[in-house]
Amino acid sequence: MNSSTPTVDHPLSAKGRFGRLSFAAWTLLMTIVLCIVIFILAFASFGGNLLVSSDFPLITVLLFIVIYAAMIYVSFIFTIRRLHDRNQTGWLSLLMLIPFFNFIFLIYLLAAKGSDGENSYGPLRETAGWEKVFGWIYIVILPLAFVFGIIGAIALPAYQDYVERSQQIQMQYQQYDTE
Repeated sequence: MNSSTPTVDHPLSAKGRFGRLSFAAWTLLMTIVLCIVIFILAFASFGGNLLVSSDFPLITVLLFIVIYAAMIYVSFIFTIRRLHDRNQTGWLSLLMLIPFFNFIFLIYLLAAKGSDGENSYGPLRETAGWEKVFGWIYIVILPLAFVFGIIGAIALPAYQDYVERSQQIQMQYQQYDTE
């Protein structure tokens, strides 16, 4: 690699490296953009009223599929770049397709230190200031979302059961009052 020629680093190119914070930052940015695009698409599909119908128009479903495919592609690019920082082949990114293991693999990508200096995949990439901020935000939000997701998965069904039993008891009391 000729170090005298400046290289342009394109985040959406599989060539190059992403450090831990760069990987986390670009993943968070992709997630934010994805949420905004999906919200706008869903909002536009129902003429501004999301509570009217549960049926999505076919064009909206097709657009969701295209957006999801693009998100998967970009996720693979980011993962390949992160693996390159570890001086590992991008083919390991296929591990993201294995259920449950993909979560462990994500933790590995966020925790494992990249190789120092230049490696087989290029020179060490400088982490931009905004990437450091977004990266730390993502690293803090990810475990919180996981914990709240588990709590929600446990608490919501229990709360729904509580509400149903309360309504049954209220109906029984109302029947006794009318008799």
